Amino acid sequence: MGQGFKLAIQALYFTVIARSLGAQNYGAFVGVVGLVGILLPFATLGSGFLLVKNVARDQFQFRRNFGSALLTTLCSASVLFGVVLLVSKFVLPASIPTRLVMHIAAADLFGTSLSTICAYAFVAFERMKWTAWLNVLLSAARLTAAIIVATIHRSPTASQWGQLYFVSTCFVTLLALLLVFVKLGLPAFGLSRSAAEIREGFYFSVMQSAQTIYNDIDKAMLPRLSTLEATGIYGAAYRIIDVSFTPVAALLAAAYPNFLRLGVDGIVPTLRYAKPLMYRALAYCALVAIGLSVAAGIVPLILGGEYRMSVEALRWLAILPLLKAGHSFLADTLTCAGHQGLRTAVCAAVAAFNVLVNIWVIPSYSWRGAAWSSIASDALLLGLVSISVFVVHRHSQRETGRPKVIVARAEA
Repeated sequence: MGQGFKLAIQALYFTVIARSLGAQNYGAFVGVVGLVGILLPFATLGSGFLLVKNVARDQFQFRRNFGSALLTTLCSASVLFGVVLLVSKFVLPASIPTRLVMHIAAADLFGTSLSTICAYAFVAFERMKWTAWLNVLLSAARLTAAIIVATIHRSPTASQWGQLYFVSTCFVTLLALLLVFVKLGLPAFGLSRSAAEIREGFYFSVMQSAQTIYNDIDKAMLPRLSTLEATGIYGAAYRIIDVSFTPVAALLAAAYPNFLRLGVDGIVPTLRYAKPLMYRALAYCALVAIGLSVAAGIVPLILGGEYRMSVEALRWLAILPLLKAGHSFLADTLTCAGHQGLRTAVCAAVAAFNVLVNIWVIPSYSWRGAAWSSIASDALLLGLVSISVFVVHRHSQRETGRPKVIVARAEA
């Protein structure tokens, strides 16, 4: 239900901001968000994942893990803020103002990261109602900010939207921290983590960054290699895909603590748990793909005539939810069964493939090239993750079966 409210609010927020900014300003905003998103997973260094894993298995570890997550996020986000400002000078076109980069980087690296840690805290206790409310609150705050900027300014710029984006995110972050303090307890600050946990958290960050790269690097590359208008057209279509995938993302989040508990016994019970959930998600995504292909023509009526080319882009991208549902469940199976390093390697390989293909196709085919690259990358990821799960599962079955053969021979 919480994800349903979030879905409706995000649709309104996206419609208001896309219409008020126009394709060019919206393209500038999408480009900066895409760049920041690549580094965003390193702001937490996997602390949210470690928080859920440790607390799901032992709730008395909450205060220490929550405190470590907050400190890690603040320190890492501070460094990454400077990195984003430096890299933006070389990656983004000069027409995108530095002020916009600063506002979005601060909002996402600090605000969104801390809010995500708070949401993970409730996931660890399987109190999904509060996780849902935090997600709804963030979307509602940004919708309010979008309405304000559209009301105050007749033709708002990307910088003006960036300011309210920053303010609304900070407001939600403060409320999220207060909610965790009241409902779950105060943090115990400290940075004591074992080498194994640090390595696991880093793998998780690399994996998330790789996911962001093959999802969003095209939006960061389009402003430089094509035009801001093309970025806006493609970004609008991809945003609709993201919104349509929200129910599956909710299912993945709700199932995650169970994945982690089952993962203690290896990949066999984890995969057994994942299969029925994945099949239901695939059925939903098949209906979404058909619906998006049929209803794509209404996009310009909602967002405005500037987005008429988004109809074609949306029809191209309609298959993405199916591909994402398949590899998301299988990838979580690998992670929770203790094979995060393998998952990270696969994601990094697909991210590198996506970047190389985009460098080749975007200058020639603009947003169409970005769409083809996204489909190819998600299909490649599904194939590689499926092979990885198959190999690990076969190896696990052989290891499990070996002692039984020995016992049978001894009895004989």
